[in-house]
Amino acid sequence: GEGIAPLSSSKLVTNGDSITLTCNYNGSYRSDSLLWYRQYSSSKPEFLFLVSESNLEQPADPPIPGVSAKINEEKNRVDLEISSTLVSDSAMYYCALKPT
Repeated sequence: GEGIAPLSSSKLVTNGDSITLTCNYNGSYRSDSLLWYRQYSSSKPEFLFLVSESNLEQPADPPIPGVSAKINEEKNRVDLEISSTLVSDSAMYYCALKPT
């Protein structure tokens, strides 16, 4: 069946470090887009990045600085990288599959 799973549930980072969050997927990813979201405790989810088939990367509009995503097809995963983290980046990050 189709499905995705985050690789780890939580990460602690030092201010200014970069961090990579990983999301595994299975099933026919070719027909899907994988989206990354960030959610602060008091607000609704905020779209960060979309990666679709043929490796098309679509950032949020306007783009969120320091956030990038890339697909690793061999390992069936999509990595979200946040460079130079801030305390204000502390939030829930999650990925979602959206059939196209």
